[in-house]
Amino acid sequence: MSDNGGLAVGLLSYETLVHAVAGAMGSVTAMSVFFPLDTAKSRLQVDEKRKSKSTPVILAEIAKEEGFLSLYRGWFPVISSLCCSNFVYFYTFNSLKRLTTSGPSTSRPGKDLLMGIVSGMVNVILTTPMWVVNTRLKLQGVKFRNEDLHQTHYRGIFDAFSQIIANEGVGTLWNGTLPSLILVLNPAVQFMIYEAMKRKAGRGGRKISSAKIFLIGAIAKAIATTATYPLQTVQAILRFGQYQSDGKGGVMGSLSNILLLLMDRIKKHGALGLYKGLEAKLLQTVLTAALMFVVYEKIAAVTFKVMGLNKKMKH
Repeated sequence: MSDNGGLAVGLLSYETLVHAVAGAMGSVTAMSVFFPLDTAKSRLQVDEKRKSKSTPVILAEIAKEEGFLSLYRGWFPVISSLCCSNFVYFYTFNSLKRLTTSGPSTSRPGKDLLMGIVSGMVNVILTTPMWVVNTRLKLQGVKFRNEDLHQTHYRGIFDAFSQIIANEGVGTLWNGTLPSLILVLNPAVQFMIYEAMKRKAGRGGRKISSAKIFLIGAIAKAIATTATYPLQTVQAILRFGQYQSDGKGGVMGSLSNILLLLMDRIKKHGALGLYKGLEAKLLQTVLTAALMFVVYEKIAAVTFKVMGLNKKMKH
């Protein structure tokens, strides 16, 4: 390989790394700001007997019953998981983007969707154990309305990993993997819409403002979240680890559990029960995604400018 070829590969690898770090930092910043909304969403998804009220009322109830800091319970494991997850996703997505795009105008929604799906699958397989652990830690010490849910006693992330493996087996760390794999459509659709809207907004070399990036990110995430929310509820229940399955193993058993959970939700709460907690989820995920994209774009742009690679940012 020539020196110029090696330099080009090095620059592309560096650029992909910058995108991954910027994406991870953006997601951590945004989630930290809106974390209480994620707390409200998790409670409504897992605790069937908690009545679905407006998000401010749910947050007020939790703060009153368990203290204000309970709104931030599980912050560190969630942030750690999110940081790793978004690093993997952004790195994989931008690596595929650089490998498949020969010029700035060749990117298309269909290609973005496919790259998003592949990136999501890689992300799910690598980071699901962290999400299983953080779901349990986030709900530890919670005052459940549903008496069938019992408390867990973990001393931290590593202790949770150790106890789960010792008491439930290594496979438990991948609970909810099938709905998670199906849910790769969420970030895939989100990125497809985001990239398409961003290309349209930047036509003719127009500069895209932070406000416009925020709006584009919000719209993309709102559409993706609403479309996939019922499966996100199933995913949370399976990760929490207290659902009594029908005993079947393998893919068919996982599919059976998903269908049984969806049907049980409809039977108990009606079709709208599938969307219990959606308000809190939309507030949290839309605002988080929108702010994440703003921080991501700013960090990446500043980094490339400082390193003299600002031309590489055009995509």
